[in-house]
Amino acid sequence: MWMWALWILPLLYKFSLTALPAKPENTSCILYYKKNLTCTWSPEKETSYTKYVVKRTYSYGNKRDICKANSSTGTWCSFFSPTITPPDYFTIEVEAQNKDGIVTSDITHWTLNSIVKMEPPKILSVKPILGFKKMMQIKWELYDSLFSSSNLNYALRFRTVNSTHWVKVNFQSDDLVYNLKGLQAFTEYIVAMQCVVDGSYFWSDWSQEKMGITEEEVPSGLDLWRVLRPAEVDGRRPVQLLWKKARGAPVLEKTFGYIISYFPENNTNLTQTINTTTQQCELHLGGKTYWVSVASYNSLGKSPVATMRIPAVGEKPFQCIEAMRVFLVQDLLVVEWQSSAPEVDTWMVEWFPDLDLEPSDISWESVSQARNWTIPQDKLKPFCLYNISVYPLLQDEVGEPYSIPAYAKEGIPIEGPVAKAENIGVKTVTITWKEIPKSKRNGFISNYTIFYQAEGGKEFSKTVDSSIQQYDLESLTRRTSYTARVLARTRAGEKNGTEINFKTLSLSVFEIVLITSLVGGGLLIFTVLTVASGLKKPIKLSHLCWPDIPNPAKSSIATWNGHACKNKSNIKEFDGSANTEDSILKSYSAPSDLTDKLVVNFENFLEEVSTEETEKSQENILGGEKNEYVTSPNRPDCPPGKSLKVLTEIPSGKSQLSYLGMSEENFSEAEEQLLSSGESLDQGYFCEEGASNPYLKNSVTTREFLVHEKLPDHTKKEV
Repeated sequence: MWMWALWILPLLYKFSLTALPAKPENTSCILYYKKNLTCTWSPEKETSYTKYVVKRTYSYGNKRDICKANSSTGTWCSFFSPTITPPDYFTIEVEAQNKDGIVTSDITHWTLNSIVKMEPPKILSVKPILGFKKMMQIKWELYDSLFSSSNLNYALRFRTVNSTHWVKVNFQSDDLVYNLKGLQAFTEYIVAMQCVVDGSYFWSDWSQEKMGITEEEVPSGLDLWRVLRPAEVDGRRPVQLLWKKARGAPVLEKTFGYIISYFPENNTNLTQTINTTTQQCELHLGGKTYWVSVASYNSLGKSPVATMRIPAVGEKPFQCIEAMRVFLVQDLLVVEWQSSAPEVDTWMVEWFPDLDLEPSDISWESVSQARNWTIPQDKLKPFCLYNISVYPLLQDEVGEPYSIPAYAKEGIPIEGPVAKAENIGVKTVTITWKEIPKSKRNGFISNYTIFYQAEGGKEFSKTVDSSIQQYDLESLTRRTSYTARVLARTRAGEKNGTEINFKTLSLSVFEIVLITSLVGGGLLIFTVLTVASGLKKPIKLSHLCWPDIPNPAKSSIATWNGHACKNKSNIKEFDGSANTEDSILKSYSAPSDLTDKLVVNFENFLEEVSTEETEKSQENILGGEKNEYVTSPNRPDCPPGKSLKVLTEIPSGKSQLSYLGMSEENFSEAEEQLLSSGESLDQGYFCEEGASNPYLKNSVTTREFLVHEKLPDHTKKEV
């Protein structure tokens, strides 16, 4: 028993390791006319090397042929002519074999006519038909075929030169000619054909494309639009007329020019006409309502007229659009709007680049039976801001537009915001910036971020909405240098602006005003107190503000003291006695350099100055006035301890003469003797004991010495 088990186990193990090839399934065959019969099956790949044998057996007779393939060449095999002759009937069987065994597919039945694939027709010509403006005739031929044209079905596709959309037409033809109808006049078309045998599953490939053009006719209609400008000073309003070929117009339509007519409403007698070759025109119309019409023409005639009503300057348009939005769907820009007027079903969409300039490149398109509009992104400039407006149209009236900005594609701004610091304070500053020009934004600004940093400190940031263009920074450090910049951000990225520098103040305006107020208030209080005190003692205040300073030039004649000259009382006996010389005032002639010494070395000259200011005890001997003296330190005639007094002024008057003890006659005689004398009596010198006058020490540097005209003549004699 055990011996049988040991013998069977290796056989079972070997049998478990065998792997037969997969059974061929999904067999399919195609007859490429006059080329080969190709059959394919699945699976496409085997885990081990496999050989395939395809057996084809004719239904009528026992004739059989085979073709071989393997897993390295692929799961297909072809039978070549001349063994292929439709309409044969046959069966196909596929046999797969590897080292472990053979597997055979199911038998399939085929008819050559059902699997034949013809060669495409060859288009000979595509030409217009004379007298028919929107028709072309296509002619073709077939390659050598066992099938007649009546046994074939045809398909023709065509499109205009500037379009990618194909239109397909199926038909049958016995004479290899087809008239293509429903075309546009004077338009280039591209045509291609294919065919299939009646009953076959497989169409031929498309033929080589052929181009043709339809006949020319009168121009088609125009799409007309207008742009209203503000009224001028004289009441006239510029109106820009824009037109283009109507939707669906022939691409190659020839136009020689355009005829523009306009007239006031209800007054066709004032019609004016303009001819132009461009597709726009600017009219200067009055403030009233006008009607405008435009038509194109060529050698065959004139197109239908496009008309438009221009409202009066003061006319208010109706409004029905409540909301509008713009969004992107794949590669399309979509505009949707909501209307409160269900009777309005026609709209005019207008768009142009919004670059802070007068719009020049305006585009427009009419929309009917819809409240949305789409445009491919590649028809709009990337990173360019567009202004899109939708106008409702009701009969001849144009309503109030609804406008919205839009980008077909957003990018990073070209430049950042230009910032500056304003209202700089001790701990605050206002950062302001200008809006980036529309031509350099490249997208919608979502927000701004302000970055600021103290010198050598940490950087801080604040983010604000895109509608804000200034921000107040607070909690700054007093008397500190800062740097700041503003960053602008869009959906696509961000851009930094220029960096600015500023320094906070040491004192705020409030602090300066407070200090100034305190100082000013203190000074005001001091002034008020001083004035109040002066009002109580006006003499003291006047002496304090305006002290009396003697003017040496106007000083009175010096008087001599009885202590200076012993014989002062003998002056009264001045009547001419020659022996009274010791009892009279002795006159001396001044040195020649005395004046120079007085001017040049005035400080030394004033060392011995003394005055006597005692108003109670001393009276002027000539008139009761105060005496003013100048002492000369260089006068040798005065004994030590004495001072030399210079007589600077002699008072006049009868009281003085009486005091001197002489009559007017004697005094006049003395005056004449004094004037006739050759000696200079400008100065009188007297010796006197006493202190120097402090007033003269700080007075002017020069002094004018006066001699009274009426001196006694004995003085002259002594001189």
